[in-house]
Amino acid sequence: LLKSNKSYLVKGNIYPVPDPRFPFLGVHFTPRMNGSVWLGPNAILAFSREGYKFTDFNRRDFKEAMRFRGLHRLILKYWKFGTQEAFRRTILSSQLKHLKKYIPELKLSDIERGPAGVRAQAMDSDGNLIEDFVFDEGVGDFKTKMLHVRNAPSPGATSSLAIAEMIADKASEIFMWNREIN
Repeated sequence: LLKSNKSYLVKGNIYPVPDPRFPFLGVHFTPRMNGSVWLGPNAILAFSREGYKFTDFNRRDFKEAMRFRGLHRLILKYWKFGTQEAFRRTILSSQLKHLKKYIPELKLSDIERGPAGVRAQAMDSDGNLIEDFVFDEGVGDFKTKMLHVRNAPSPGATSSLAIAEMIADKASEIFMWNREIN
């Protein structure tokens, strides 16, 4: 979290150009509606589905994640990058080094540990992160009554009009709506 007396340094979202070798975003600055600025260094495993604090841990959620073969493969594939991300999550001075690439005048006294964002990310059994939406229809009597849109991986994606149209088209198909676009 950027301390409030330094939030004037960030006028809008600051995100790096993604490194195509990794399925993670990297360090970023995200202004919030209340004026605070969240600093995101990483995408690492949360130890609880509702883990919004650094120390949140749910034994059942953790055991379920650790039993998933896809997670084992993801960890093996990105172990070095994942270790670095976990280190940056734990050691603020390491995170600061990366934040300074975008705002060089930042000091350790300008940042503090803040809340965590939790994003559900779909993964296949081979450890590949699924980059697009997943549509699930109802089954049985509910086949034409339900549409689940899972794995909306970005706030930008969830607010996109093109994606809204795609979801509306899929809903029209499943629910047999007659939909016309002018």
